Amino acid sequence: MPVPLSPDEAKAFLDSDAAPAAYLDLLDAVSFRAVGAALRLGVFEALADGPLPVDQLAARTGGDPLGLRILLDALVGFGYLTSADGAWANSANTSRWLLRAVPDSFAPALSFWSALLTHWWQDLEASIRAGGPTGDFYAWLEQRPDVLADFQTMLRRLAAVLGEEIVELLPVPAGARSLLDVGGGHAGYPVAFLTAHPQLRATVVDLAGALAQGAETVAAAGLTDRVELRAGDLFTADLGAGHDLVLLFNIVHGYQREQTLTLLRRAAAALRPGGRVALLEPLAEAPDRPAGPGEAFVRMFSLNLFHTQGGRAYGYHELVDLLRLAGFTDVRQRLLTRSDTDHLVTAVLAG
Repeated sequence: MPVPLSPDEAKAFLDSDAAPAAYLDLLDAVSFRAVGAALRLGVFEALADGPLPVDQLAARTGGDPLGLRILLDALVGFGYLTSADGAWANSANTSRWLLRAVPDSFAPALSFWSALLTHWWQDLEASIRAGGPTGDFYAWLEQRPDVLADFQTMLRRLAAVLGEEIVELLPVPAGARSLLDVGGGHAGYPVAFLTAHPQLRATVVDLAGALAQGAETVAAAGLTDRVELRAGDLFTADLGAGHDLVLLFNIVHGYQREQTLTLLRRAAAALRPGGRVALLEPLAEAPDRPAGPGEAFVRMFSLNLFHTQGGRAYGYHELVDLLRLAGFTDVRQRLLTRSDTDHLVTAVLAG
């Protein structure tokens, strides 16, 4: 938030050729990099109890006083901090969203995206030329436990926001007994389903690092005896068989078409006839999605997926085609009311 422009001012700036629109992007890029650095340095946490002068803040964060003061002044200009009488303080928005103790804090998401864009996006041109990623995203995560923890926390908090609505939209028959979550290591969605349906048991398959937070989520919900956390690769791990419901939430967009088809076929093999698969995806070209930040996020996210994993945001009709090739019928979609980007896509395994 580096430049306080009204919507009309921003539109005039972008639509006119009087000045380069990229100037705003330059300020945005520096603002994002600066706030990420401040988050990792612990600046916002150090100011959680009130204003501090730069020498005390430097002592708490381990920063050089001069360098820190210059960073603080930039953050004031970007709106993340305020300053008065030789001391700096968190802005109201920073106190609301960037302190980790806040239940729905944005700090884990900001920390994850900052690490990803800082460490990986320098060679975006290379992936565009090559037609695929320049590294292994999940191996990169596993090598960075702090970033992985922020990634899983971000997904778990999204599950906390969307879980109740998804459970309502996905009816579970009284006779259903088994749920499989493929790639949902944080275990937020299985916890939501098992809480609503006491007869269910769940298996969660993901990499070991991702399941570490899932174990905490399951234990906190008192569901350890009803959830199996199974470490393994999504393409080779034993998914079991006879499940009533398979969740592929925020998964298929990370893969190319043939890999996605393989995952859907593995999901089909793990289901009983008549069982249901559910995908949670930010769909491309969704006419029911309002214009604005949500649409911009999906386009950005699709580019990030291609660069880091070789995937992309799929269109609904692409998913319909893939689901049918994998043996599913009765494909349906719903845009969630609690998100302006996420769609729930469900299908039934042909009997």
